Amino acid sequence: MFKVLITDPLSPQGTEILRQAQDVEIVEKTDLSPEALLKEIEDADALLVRSQTQVTAEVIHAAKRLKVIGRAGVGVDNIDVNAATGKGIIVVNAPDGNTISTAEHTFAMLIALARNIPQAYRSLIRGEWDRKRFVGVELRDKRLGIIGLGRIGMEVAKRAKAFHMDVIAHDPYLTPDRAEKIGIRQASLDEVIQTSDFITVHTPLTKETRHLIDSRAFERMKPGVRILNCARGGIVDEGALLEAIQTGKVAGAALDVFETEPPGKHPLLQLPQVIATPHLGASTREAQENVAVDVCVEVLHILRGEPFKNAVNLPSIPAELQEKLRPYQSLAENLGRFALQATQGALCSVTVTYSGELTGLDTAPLTRTILKGALSTYLSDVNYVNATFLAKERGVRVTEQKVSDLRGFTNLITVEVVTDRRRRTVAGTLLNGLGARIVNIDGYPIDVLPRGHLLLIQHRDQPGAIGRVGTLLGKHGINIATMQVGRRDVGGQAIMMLSVDKPVPPEIQQSLARLENIETVQEIDL
Repeated sequence: MFKVLITDPLSPQGTEILRQAQDVEIVEKTDLSPEALLKEIEDADALLVRSQTQVTAEVIHAAKRLKVIGRAGVGVDNIDVNAATGKGIIVVNAPDGNTISTAEHTFAMLIALARNIPQAYRSLIRGEWDRKRFVGVELRDKRLGIIGLGRIGMEVAKRAKAFHMDVIAHDPYLTPDRAEKIGIRQASLDEVIQTSDFITVHTPLTKETRHLIDSRAFERMKPGVRILNCARGGIVDEGALLEAIQTGKVAGAALDVFETEPPGKHPLLQLPQVIATPHLGASTREAQENVAVDVCVEVLHILRGEPFKNAVNLPSIPAELQEKLRPYQSLAENLGRFALQATQGALCSVTVTYSGELTGLDTAPLTRTILKGALSTYLSDVNYVNATFLAKERGVRVTEQKVSDLRGFTNLITVEVVTDRRRRTVAGTLLNGLGARIVNIDGYPIDVLPRGHLLLIQHRDQPGAIGRVGTLLGKHGINIATMQVGRRDVGGQAIMMLSVDKPVPPEIQQSLARLENIETVQEIDL
């Protein structure tokens, strides 16, 4: 019999699933004091919470039998995930339950923004009848640009199509074929920014997406564009948005999220062109029911040893296997990161080939680690458990194979990624006494430490090419830590791999690409 401790109020639809289980004893005790929680958690097999209960390291260490912590919602800020991982406790959440709720809220904000509904309402209750001031625009035939076509972005696209909008979308995993199947068009980020009448963002907040919509983006937009953010505060640069509205470039904005929440007396909220809600995307009865049901189902799966998908930390790996694979973990993740950062286009497939001493081991955890590294280039919520699920969900084919060809190495991991634009192969190994190395890129032999800021430069093997690169970087105060060159034939195609002390700005990368005999320049951050 499994004891499931519930310490925050959950929707009855979720707890009913647990009540029907013959192997579960439910203990519901909300509003526990920290001391009472420490005592109650001692013999619990599962803990179910929302956002109120603080699942600290002290709480986790007090648990003697705990196997899983379930969060009925998306965020896990109130759970010490690292402490849970250290004790082998799986943490699961419910990322899918609010998809429809958030999509519908986004579309409600879209219509309200187009027709000035909140502004007209405020005017009316003040006793005014000013119809001319609130003339809006129709959605029909307007272009909606969606940045991020995950589950929520997809649902927004479906609703926009029903309103006869022209929908284009940018997403790193969106291929032209998939876009055509859902009746929209794949577009570059630049096209979305430059040609859309409405722009809505549905990406996670990562290093790459923070202030994705900044002052430079606003400068390239059509006059009169309208902006929506019901995803995460920080994707839109709020200072730049304020200026763009004040200058008239942006006709209006609809915001459900802010960089700091609550936003207080934010200057954006003082503008009549801005409508806003207090992070209500998931605030529906149905969404709360869905997340409770989803997390209760996941908890049951884990307690019974059945497959699960929404873990946010490491799965349990046998100690003996974990010890053998541990030296390869960092190499594997960095190979995944390197391969996708060095390859442009929407990801279609990943093939991982193991050689040498790895062929006799269960390498599935390493393959998940490679996928985590690759997918985390674009996604913020990738972990070692859900990487395979997320890849499958996005139509990415994953193949694992083992071969006897060592190419002179005791162990070798080769990662091949294929996008809708090109193919890239990266191989790495652990050198005895020297650690991880990237030893081959697209057939070019190389010896690179997979760490820090790297520049991958494809060039013609001609005198002066290396010198010109070094001179330009030195001119801009960028120090080269190491440089490796790989070539197949004298005077033919070659690659240059530089390790530098700090990031190389895009404009300097463009200057490098314009140098004589330099063909492509790509920055890789590991």
